[in-house]
Amino acid sequence: MNRSDFLKTIGLGALGSLIATEATGATGARNQQLVARGGAAGARAFGPMSIGTWPFAEHTTRASLEAMHKGSSALDAVELGVKICEADPRERSVGLGGRPDRDGRVTLDACIMDHLGNIGSVAACEEVVHVSSLARAVMERTPHVMLVGDGATQFAREQGFPLQNLLVPESEAEWKKWLEKAEYKPIPNIENHDTIGQLTLDAEGRLAGCCTTSGMAFKMHGRVGDSPIIGAGLYVDGEVGAATATGHGEEVIRTVGSFRVVAAMKAGKSPQQACEDAVREIHQLFVRRGKPWADTQIGFIAMDLNGHVGGFALRPGFSYAVATKDGVEVLPAPFMIA
Repeated sequence: MNRSDFLKTIGLGALGSLIATEATGATGARNQQLVARGGAAGARAFGPMSIGTWPFAEHTTRASLEAMHKGSSALDAVELGVKICEADPRERSVGLGGRPDRDGRVTLDACIMDHLGNIGSVAACEEVVHVSSLARAVMERTPHVMLVGDGATQFAREQGFPLQNLLVPESEAEWKKWLEKAEYKPIPNIENHDTIGQLTLDAEGRLAGCCTTSGMAFKMHGRVGDSPIIGAGLYVDGEVGAATATGHGEEVIRTVGSFRVVAAMKAGKSPQQACEDAVREIHQLFVRRGKPWADTQIGFIAMDLNGHVGGFALRPGFSYAVATKDGVEVLPAPFMIA
């Protein structure tokens, strides 16, 4: 019996034996070192840093960090970083090369936010590789905060964004194979590995964040997850900290997940504690609604103004990158259910 089948067959009475927060392991110890390095001196003493979801953020956070060392703001740096992932056709869950919906159309979502509460977002956008930049354009060049579908693509065209086919041959082949069965079942850490959320803190103590994705593979056309929704997939409070999410977007929306994490930090909890609380709340909603969670993954990362970081997931498999003046590390996130 595989892990998924096992989780489906156990009763709630046996759940307690599976709850396994691993904050005391190697990952927890490494997080504690990062917290200690942040100290009480604040962001200015700690220097620029960036964190991002999933191992591919090793490259994007490094690029953002280098840009901030050269004088870029947190906002410019986070946009620069995620654009690397958006333009890489080998990354099958973000930007060019993203997996299509069930109709074979690649639709992208993104949002961006700075330390002052300025926000921009696009959803269900087609033919635009750098939807992170398009979201920033919505923020800076329109009176609105979100554009969707044909309207987002039209705005991109008016702003001079190049338009192109986002469906690469590898993604098209996967879609055609999927059509043979035509049944969607999310797989933790694979098809839910669908987002890059990145947070940056610059030398001036300014925070920014961006979240960009092609969404769940083979989703219904028009489906939008948490990634472009401020407060769900991303939230930044310039006086507290920032958080971003990955995984099953519907569940993150249900709890306004990233805002929840930042609110907990504002109430005095560490980024690590705040991420753990958000995941546990999502899990409790599954329990109260009597819904299965064996095929679901949820993960949060967070950072405060002192450079303290945290990350937590519902189950194993989620990792995140941390880029500081000491280098870039990819850390496996502590998790709730083994």
